[in-house]
Amino acid sequence: MHTAPAPLVDRFGRVHTDLRVSLTDRCNLRCTYCMPAEGLNWLPKAEVLTDDEIVRLVRVAVQRLGIRTIRLTGGEPLLRRGLPGLLARLTALGPELSLTTNGIGLARTAEELKAAGLHRVNVSLDTLRPERYREITRRDRIADVLAGLAAARRAGLAPVKINAVPVRGVNDDEVLDLVEFAAAHGYRMRFIESMPLDAQGAWDRAAMITADELLAVLGSRWELVPVGRHGNAPAEEWRIAGTDTVIGVIASVTRPFCGGCDRVRLTADGQLRNCLFATEESDLRALLRGGADDAGLERAWRATIARKGPGHEIGSADFRRPERPMSAIGG
Repeated sequence: MHTAPAPLVDRFGRVHTDLRVSLTDRCNLRCTYCMPAEGLNWLPKAEVLTDDEIVRLVRVAVQRLGIRTIRLTGGEPLLRRGLPGLLARLTALGPELSLTTNGIGLARTAEELKAAGLHRVNVSLDTLRPERYREITRRDRIADVLAGLAAARRAGLAPVKINAVPVRGVNDDEVLDLVEFAAAHGYRMRFIESMPLDAQGAWDRAAMITADELLAVLGSRWELVPVGRHGNAPAEEWRIAGTDTVIGVIASVTRPFCGGCDRVRLTADGQLRNCLFATEESDLRALLRGGADDAGLERAWRATIARKGPGHEIGSADFRRPERPMSAIGG
């Protein structure tokens, strides 16, 4: 008789069931709030987990630790070669799979990803204006992103969510336009407060559009009905009264949701992080390549979660930026 795994619990009683797996640190955009124009020093191929290593770690997570949902991230995860095959192998292990992408490669891959077992996608899109998209991303690819969104919807990767980071003086004048675009095309709009995770260390809290500011702008156009959160999901949601349009707001800085966090992160080079803002990591790749058995991997995983702190402390005197930028951690 198969027994359920013991839950992955930290010292504050939070049960971890959601795993974020970064497939690569590479990206085909150079967003100004994420990395410099010349890009970063990418991980050497030998340091990146192989498909077999990812599958083994996910199997341990699902079968021994109670992980139920997995989000594939990057960098840009669609740059991972052989992604549909990896997806199919992960699907066979039983978790619900989703993916966060910049959308550039979705038009040609959405159907194949759906067939391999992917449930849904989040697509990053901070502006609807081609010239502004070029300024923000340093690439002229907005047509590819729009085509990718449409392809994901046709493939049934529902709900298709759009993630935007509103920044003062950059794209904050498009908040209402983005919501109207998403509603018109059957997508779900989510806004994310900007966070101190850029490679340049140039994050400016004064440029961050807060959740309160965002809701004030949305409330100037529509009556918003609170929906709340789905379980431990990071987004607070509101519905536009009289419609089916739902807007999510991820307020990691001003309304932290650390008390309900159920997430753990695995970087592309096999480092386990118990928080997006963690300042230490556990090297699962070294254990894998050193011959550790599944029980050893499980012990290391549980020990990492046991050290998890109460919250990220952004804004306090104790806050320390993680050494890795978001593109190297995985969203």
